[in-house]
Amino acid sequence: MSLSPMTLPLTGPQMELSDHIQTSQVENVRVTCPLMPPITGTLCVSSHHLLLSALPEGDEDHDGERLELWLLHRAVDSVEKSVQNIVRFRSKEIVEGSEGKTGSGSITLKCKDLRVIQLEIPSMEATLNIARSVQALSSLDSISLAYPFFFRPQRHRLGEGWPRDTTENFFLKIKAETDSWRISHINLDFKVCPSYPPTVIVPRSCTDDTLLMSASFRRGGRFPILSYYHKSNGTALLHCSKSQAGSARHRCEKDEALLDAALLGQLPGFIIHTGPSNNAKQVTSEEEGAERQAGYWRVLHRPLERGRALQDSLVRLVSACYEPALEINRWLSKLQASRWMSHVKEALGAAGLTAECMERKGGCVLVQGKEGTDTTLLVTSLTQLILSPDCRTFDGFQDLIERDWLQAGHPFQLRCAHSGWSQSRAQHEAPLFLLFLDCCWQVARQFPFALEFSEKLLCILAEHAYSSEYGTFLCNNEKERCLYEVQDRTHSLWVFLNDNKKQLKLLNPMYEQNPLVIWPSVEPQSLQLWAGFFLQYLLPHEHTILARKRMVEIIKTSQEPLDNSQISQS
Repeated sequence: MSLSPMTLPLTGPQMELSDHIQTSQVENVRVTCPLMPPITGTLCVSSHHLLLSALPEGDEDHDGERLELWLLHRAVDSVEKSVQNIVRFRSKEIVEGSEGKTGSGSITLKCKDLRVIQLEIPSMEATLNIARSVQALSSLDSISLAYPFFFRPQRHRLGEGWPRDTTENFFLKIKAETDSWRISHINLDFKVCPSYPPTVIVPRSCTDDTLLMSASFRRGGRFPILSYYHKSNGTALLHCSKSQAGSARHRCEKDEALLDAALLGQLPGFIIHTGPSNNAKQVTSEEEGAERQAGYWRVLHRPLERGRALQDSLVRLVSACYEPALEINRWLSKLQASRWMSHVKEALGAAGLTAECMERKGGCVLVQGKEGTDTTLLVTSLTQLILSPDCRTFDGFQDLIERDWLQAGHPFQLRCAHSGWSQSRAQHEAPLFLLFLDCCWQVARQFPFALEFSEKLLCILAEHAYSSEYGTFLCNNEKERCLYEVQDRTHSLWVFLNDNKKQLKLLNPMYEQNPLVIWPSVEPQSLQLWAGFFLQYLLPHEHTILARKRMVEIIKTSQEPLDNSQISQS
């Protein structure tokens, strides 16, 4: 449950949303939330929220102060209901004669951040109506009806914080190191590639005609563009989609010219393909024929799951975490059977290989997947976390997400439609971004001084990727965000995170700037379940809060200058 939003009058879209509300208010509803005492009060259903207004149970010192708990409908992943005396509903006459007077029911709301919220409602009809309302309002497909378009927080202005990091700003940093790259506006109207931003960075020697031909050769028009420039040795990291080649004989000279120009004399180059392993031989054959020329490029295959298999893995993991009274051996068995930790290992391994090709072998790397919007971006972003000290800072990490996930076209609206509770089998759902955040946490655990941000930031990003008051993660690409005027009509999450008071809670107090490359281990004993996210509503937080507070005090004390008496004593 989140901060209370400002009250807004019903507008046209909100009136449309209100059509889904069958019961708007129920008294004496008991709500049980994780890590909180139960509370009883008035439950209200609005266009975007469930609101419970109540007095704490068993608290004699509340002085009449009421609690207000808000839950976004969009944050609900699954709705389960049960009612008593349901047999009475079989007769229409009985229902009409005893409406609201008999029976009771309960609703279990399983949220996308893995909370489980229990509602006990003293009316069968209200139970069924509220369950149907939440089910409908939590699964609306219309982007224009999403809450970020209605959210108006105090002290913030529309347009503030947009855009987080433009291609132009990123290019200025590269231009200070080399003149081998340029900005192309070929995609200004999104006609060349609907999932790319309006401006992209490409080799200076390549004309826009070359880019057009390469785009026609690649799935979705995602031709190779620069993702990261490694200034220590001048190597480049690029990403793109798989070619549309149907056989090894299908080639594109302009695409090969673009790849050749991207090498910048760094031989050999490496093509890392992240597509599924079931067609690895076919892919390798196609890429060797279509992309490798005169020994300039070596093709390496690192298969990573991206679709239903990854979503099913998350569902099995959540099921294991929330199964009550699970004996330790069965728990470990179910954890292993979920294969989530295997996905973490494989993602970090692919990023480590990419970083090794650039840092130790001095070669440029092209990372590509089938569509180029999922595992491709997972690998390029993790690679930058390994190689670049800038990406490990609080600001740089936000820039990385903006640049390599949002502007690069990861379809958040499709991939994050459901989380670990839903039994939906939609092919487009996959927790790629959650997997990225898990990998970041693994890096932070292995290198506790290297990242400026804390685990709390990763948890917040995971929550907002699935449901948010802010517009940052809305839509599937920049084209859609422009169509819905997201930057003009919604608030930016980055502004909220960079508020001074909020930022202090999200920083790593042990951070020390490290200019070196960090090499995370992928050995089984080096990887752990991310308990801070997957078990956050099952384990008490008091000890971690106290530990952080004590850590901050110790670090602050150690940084204070010694007074004269301390100096004389030493």
